[in-house]
Amino acid sequence: MTIYAICGASGQLGHLVLDALLRKVPAANVVALARDPAKLADYAAKGVEVRAADYDAPETLAPALAGVDRLLLISGSAIGQRPRQHQAVIDAAKQAGVGYMAYTSILHADRSPIKLGEEHRQTEAALAASGLSYDVLRNGWYNENYTFSLPAQIEAGVITGAQGDGRINSASRKDLAEGAAAVLLDGKGGDIYELAGDKGWTLAEFAKELSRQSGKPVTYVNMGEEEYAQSLIAAGFPEYAARVIANSAYSTSLGALEETGGTLGKLIGRPTTPIAETIAEALR
Repeated sequence: MTIYAICGASGQLGHLVLDALLRKVPAANVVALARDPAKLADYAAKGVEVRAADYDAPETLAPALAGVDRLLLISGSAIGQRPRQHQAVIDAAKQAGVGYMAYTSILHADRSPIKLGEEHRQTEAALAASGLSYDVLRNGWYNENYTFSLPAQIEAGVITGAQGDGRINSASRKDLAEGAAAVLLDGKGGDIYELAGDKGWTLAEFAKELSRQSGKPVTYVNMGEEEYAQSLIAAGFPEYAARVIANSAYSTSLGALEETGGTLGKLIGRPTTPIAETIAEALR
């Protein structure tokens, strides 16, 4: 019996990967790993084995991975800490005898101008040095990254950013979760998957679609990276977070989030979710 495990299973992506995996394999074959197992009580009730595993407590990791055959490492959320945290999971996987790993990286990690890409490059290098069989899932941005503040944008009639005319091949979180589950089940090792939405869009096109669906005029206003960062700071964002967001936005203008290979749609066996559909869902 093959045992599949998901690190970071209590997060938004992790929950959806669990759901996708449970549509394919019995709950008895699935292990969900989280810092706080109580957050996964509903999956434990379905028969999933829930184990405590904390990226910041390496001593918890190898015991949590005992008996696991195939592991999905969902990247941590602590910016600046991820290479260390991910290395701890890789070391524990080797110690526990895990046969295969998949890792959620960033789109075009090897050449991404997004500063966050460096942490993913370091993790990819650690996997390459580990001797483990592994695949890399280079995820583009979620549709949902752009829809959490729609009411405020509609009220203001303006979306600001530094993306310029950069195209964004985003996909829904559910799309990327299904892709991760598919690779966890069938990945052979040695592959890099550039995972993104089928159809790209610009922020100006996003604003036009939001106008159409809301019935209120919304326009996109482009800024430089520094100007956008300062606007976010003025809006109450911590400076570090504002600069990370602004850098990601400006990097989009350089093509960081454009990917037309269609790999994700092929993996999940259906078209990816259009941004218009996610806008409609958010407005509901």
